[in-house]
Amino acid sequence: MRANEVIDWRSLLNLRLIFYRLLGVICALIAFKGFLIPNKFLDGGVTGISILMHKIFSVDISLALVILNIPFLLIGYVKIGKNFALSSAISIILLAIALAFIDVPVITSDKFLIAIFGGIFIGMGIGFVIRSGGVIDGLEVLVEYTNRKSIFSSTEIIMTINTLLFVTAAYKFGLEKAMYSTITFYTAIRTANYIVDGIEEFTKLTIVSKEYESIKALIVKEFDKGITVYKGERGYLPDSFDVSTSCDVIVTIVTRLEIFHLRNAILKLDPKAFIFIESINEVSGGVVKNVGHH
Repeated sequence: MRANEVIDWRSLLNLRLIFYRLLGVICALIAFKGFLIPNKFLDGGVTGISILMHKIFSVDISLALVILNIPFLLIGYVKIGKNFALSSAISIILLAIALAFIDVPVITSDKFLIAIFGGIFIGMGIGFVIRSGGVIDGLEVLVEYTNRKSIFSSTEIIMTINTLLFVTAAYKFGLEKAMYSTITFYTAIRTANYIVDGIEEFTKLTIVSKEYESIKALIVKEFDKGITVYKGERGYLPDSFDVSTSCDVIVTIVTRLEIFHLRNAILKLDPKAFIFIESINEVSGGVVKNVGHH
């Protein structure tokens, strides 16, 4: 429970975060009015449900967007905090106002372009608002809340909700529109992830090798990376289970742009090195990127 936290007004009024919030709202507005709504295309989540209600029941999309997000904002207020809920509420209200009063010309009627660029713009809108500390689509809040009380994973919850949404779209607007809308949804997810994580999405490399001393020197001295070392054992192979040797298990954090070069350098030192790679959502502290080396 974080509902008792004090609102951080300095963070909410931070110019950089305000810029991200406004940029996100503008991108979402372009996606809605320039691509999706006039062509009866959907995104996933609350935004997609809002468009569907607007097209089927002639519900004002601004009103639908605000009302549908209220339950999620309340959950976010209790489970995540006041700052998140307030930042999200501001972003959603700004988008609702923009949808009600700002006209955007229809940019294209080409189905493929709508699916791709509509997804890109809605993904940019979602991503920039997330970077400002809030959301414009409350589905992620629902997923976080129900995932802890459910046997289903976040992915399964999202896919179930969006499958129902796209099945309804197929029934009302035709199978082709629904299929294109899935492309919009996928494009939006990828774009939002890119905006949030950036091009330097961090990745963890774990290396087990008999040449661990040389590999430690390579990573630190040649690639300017920090490392963490665990004491471990190599061996225990199916044909020689009783054979093992002590070694250092090396862990380092790199960007996805550096994986190829570092992995090749390690394999030159030990072609039989065991390397496994894991994507990580966030990293702070330590030495994770080159500074001043180009």
